[in-house]
Amino acid sequence: MTVTVKTFTSSSEAAAALSSDRTARYLGGGTLVMRALNEGDISLSTIVRANDQALTRIDPSGPRITLGAGVTFARILGERDLAFLHAPARSIGGPAVRNMGTVGGNLFAPNPYGDFTVALLALDATVALQGGFGSRDIPIEEFLQSRERQAGMLVLSVSCTRPTSPEAFRYRKIARIKPKGGSVITLAAHLPISGGRIAGARIALGSMAPTQIRARAAERALEGRSLDAATVAAAASAAAEGTSPSDNALGSAWYRREIVGVHLRRLLLGQE
Repeated sequence: MTVTVKTFTSSSEAAAALSSDRTARYLGGGTLVMRALNEGDISLSTIVRANDQALTRIDPSGPRITLGAGVTFARILGERDLAFLHAPARSIGGPAVRNMGTVGGNLFAPNPYGDFTVALLALDATVALQGGFGSRDIPIEEFLQSRERQAGMLVLSVSCTRPTSPEAFRYRKIARIKPKGGSVITLAAHLPISGGRIAGARIALGSMAPTQIRARAAERALEGRSLDAATVAAAASAAAEGTSPSDNALGSAWYRREIVGVHLRRLLLGQE
């Protein structure tokens, strides 16, 4: 199998190449694309790259931060202003994977991976895309629901909410092999507090559906209430509602449904 590599100086040129070739895949860090090549994916015959510095830019100012799609997890861990994202970034693979893996690539990672995307979903992220249609920003939920149809588009960046306090954002990855195994489940919660009550609760789950999802029933149990034991118990009991996990080597669908409420309760109460 012959693979052609095309390198462009701008993201717009790379996006045009992706849009015009159904066999093309974008190469960022390579942790997904190179694995597909090594496993003999015959649907892939063109590799597209871009040397556009905008893809590796970080803008940490203001209430929302923007991460270029080419920003690596190692880079995030080196940024003091991104301390709230250190736990999700640290949960991605080992040092070699974090040095290469990118924010944009993680959006396409299949279960049981894509843990950083769980954090972005909880933080109300938007995804900036470029393709034959031009450029546009879409909510991360919309992106994930149509992810399989985004193959001909280039992710430029992701922006997300900066938590107003360290306690407002919580993240946990449950894995059998620590610290770098695939996830049994991944949980993230953003719980802004206004007047002593939760306002705008967002809870995201990984490995509980074909792609990352929000736990909307648990969010409803939290919204407008104080984060006390009764509220946490109500959210935990609703955690599995609307989920559709699958069986794999890390755990069965039944097991995931059984434990997601337990771990959500621990996450919300700050327990290990």
